[in-house]
Amino acid sequence: MPDSGEELLFPSWPQHGEEERTGLLRALAQEGWWRNGGSEVEDFEREFAAHHGAPYALATTNGTHALELALEVMGVGPGDEVVVPAFTFISSSLAVQRIGAVPVPADVRPDTYCLDTESAAALVTPRTKAIMPVHMAGQFADMDALEKLSVDTGVPLLQDAAHAHGARWQGRRVGELGSIAAFSFQNGKLMTAGEGGALLLPDEESHRQAYLRHCCGRPPGDRLYAHLTQGSNYRMNEFSASVLRAQLGRLEDQLRIREQRWAHLREALAAIDGVVPQGRDERGTLHAHYMAMVRLPGITAQRRLALVDGLVERGVPAFVGFPPVYRTEGFRHGPVPGDAGELAAHCPVAEQIGGDCVWLHHRVLLADVPVLDRLAEVFAGLVRAL
Repeated sequence: MPDSGEELLFPSWPQHGEEERTGLLRALAQEGWWRNGGSEVEDFEREFAAHHGAPYALATTNGTHALELALEVMGVGPGDEVVVPAFTFISSSLAVQRIGAVPVPADVRPDTYCLDTESAAALVTPRTKAIMPVHMAGQFADMDALEKLSVDTGVPLLQDAAHAHGARWQGRRVGELGSIAAFSFQNGKLMTAGEGGALLLPDEESHRQAYLRHCCGRPPGDRLYAHLTQGSNYRMNEFSASVLRAQLGRLEDQLRIREQRWAHLREALAAIDGVVPQGRDERGTLHAHYMAMVRLPGITAQRRLALVDGLVERGVPAFVGFPPVYRTEGFRHGPVPGDAGELAAHCPVAEQIGGDCVWLHHRVLLADVPVLDRLAEVFAGLVRAL
């Protein structure tokens, strides 16, 4: 019974092996430990771009900085508007605000939790300079509809792919979709060096601009302090890049396991009365599964927290879902398009998901099937006890 206090055992995260150790020693032996003194960052960028089908990649300090940098490359500035999903981690909107622009929250789909194209389309104005779909939990947003919206309005897309390492949409990889994409390598992500980020860039000019801006405006090999544009220091270090090269090497095997395990766990969770797992758009031919997400419609905040606490007590890495971005205090500390009540009226699905969603970290999906079966039993017992 769940009330026995039994602790379930899941694989640890981050995972590492001799590949990371070898890479760190390789970086340590270089003459320099920053990107201009070694080769690990450049090698990682080439490998990450190739793995995701992009012409160029640029490694950065973290995923939030990658989003900020991408927005700057796209010409977004103070007073401009960027459509973001209302249901997402705060970095999606925070990056917009940090450059002085206005995040405009759009609603999300009740099945995939990804940006709803019709909601986004209704918010496009002459001030809109970008639309930012988030591939929530590794499930692609509807890129067919969003690409059509982009063409029809002339507003470019910026993919927030922080959850979507290795994911595929109708067989296409993130970098093959033709728009800038931003990734995170924070400690919990599908690939990690503790922190870090990257951009996938579709052409030489966007890569040149991103490089300049992430390196204080300096071009590669500069010896004359030729600061050609404004920027900051968003450079990744050589040690992080060496670890990420090793992490990339095991990504595909882990994605395959997560796909298989989620199919099993999803069926078991869906059988629990009152539990609705995240849906899947079958055009997403590879779901990366950064999170195993479910909804419990009608659950109260107190009961949801009790469920999460019960799971955590049994060793399950469980969390409540994100609140809608406009429900956070940080959202109010910058230019915004309205108060929380006004924005909530346009985002009824995000309001619901923000209050009834629970998610499990992806390391759960690396466990063996018997552990997942026991997890489902524990989950069901806790739900019944609420």
